[in-house]
Amino acid sequence: MEYESMESLLVCRNLLQIPLLQAVNRYMQTNEEKEIPYIIHQLIQYAETYGMSGNIWQQFLLRTLCDGENTAAVTIEQTGTYGAGLQIALTMDMKVLWPYLHSTASELFDCAFLDAYMPSHLQQDTCLQALAQAMESCQTPDEGTEALLHHYAQYGRGKLARYMAFRINSQNKLVGIEEFPHLEWDDLISYQAQKEKLLQNTINFVNNRGANNVLLTGSRGTGKSTAVKSLVWQYHEQGLRLLQIERGQLAVLPGMMEKLSLIKSKKFIIFLDDLSFDEDEKEYKYLKSAIDGGVTPQPDNVLIYATSNRRHLLKETWKDRNDEMDEVYRDDSTNESISLSDRFGLIIHYAAPTQDEYLAIIDHELRKAGIVLDKKELRILGVRWEMEHSGRNGRIAQQFVKWYLGNKK
Repeated sequence: MEYESMESLLVCRNLLQIPLLQAVNRYMQTNEEKEIPYIIHQLIQYAETYGMSGNIWQQFLLRTLCDGENTAAVTIEQTGTYGAGLQIALTMDMKVLWPYLHSTASELFDCAFLDAYMPSHLQQDTCLQALAQAMESCQTPDEGTEALLHHYAQYGRGKLARYMAFRINSQNKLVGIEEFPHLEWDDLISYQAQKEKLLQNTINFVNNRGANNVLLTGSRGTGKSTAVKSLVWQYHEQGLRLLQIERGQLAVLPGMMEKLSLIKSKKFIIFLDDLSFDEDEKEYKYLKSAIDGGVTPQPDNVLIYATSNRRHLLKETWKDRNDEMDEVYRDDSTNESISLSDRFGLIIHYAAPTQDEYLAIIDHELRKAGIVLDKKELRILGVRWEMEHSGRNGRIAQQFVKWYLGNKK
């Protein structure tokens, strides 16, 4: 098999900035064996750091392509598409990379144990697995190019491909959430009308149809946050991503929305959980400005989903309803308290579940664990648990299930 120098790469020229590939390129051109220990050391480090198994050389190269530090991936991220010229240039690169992608460490560096490596801790990387499966079905560099472009269009690049949910760190950078919970939509019991409204709005958003910012209000523990997170699991392969922002970070919201607007290949739900403001807090003004209130319009690829126990988000006191309050224009104060919630085009209310709904949640979760309780026993145990706790809701039902499974003999 002939191996060309990677110096001829065009679209993927950034690969040459990776020290390991620099060493591989030198070795392939000079056959200097002094490069081999460094190359093997680096491959072992990659395998252990990212939990990669099997043909580690191939896994490393595919993971590097998944990271997408190249012109094709960046272009698709920023525009959502690519042109014929870019495809031709990438095909030229793929012809250079093709022999490397179909080789093993034993063939390249005479190091057989890296051909079927098993790391100390195996990690699942769905992005890497998807690209590896796509490349396996390709017979030519042309087909490989189409598979890579399709991968960038569907999954994105780097952390946007690898993670479906993010938070913001102290430097206002996106940080992927490693252990984002896998929540099935069908596991959300009751609230069918509320679920349908939220689901349809999200489907419209993903499919580039008209969609609204959403405020989910009502009783605690009714599954408002769970429903939002579940939707991300359901539609992440269609490009949906979640960004959770804390109340104390609202000052960065307008700037973050502007950054997200540049990523055309993805749709973002900015998630504000358990949101409410006291009368002396002013952070809500950042949120008002970000939602149809500023000079810069809200991006088409960004929606805000918020949950709250308060319908109007701003705390309202009896003083606010007193005609003798200090403020001269009482209506102005009232309008200010409700103007924030009015900016959410879709407001979905969650009331506390009925006793039958509460017991249905318990029954569903126990059945998932292979346990079916007699209806009478289920009611006695469930109601007793409810009375010993702070009321009746989905969270209390889940706590009962954990207790029951943990103490089942």
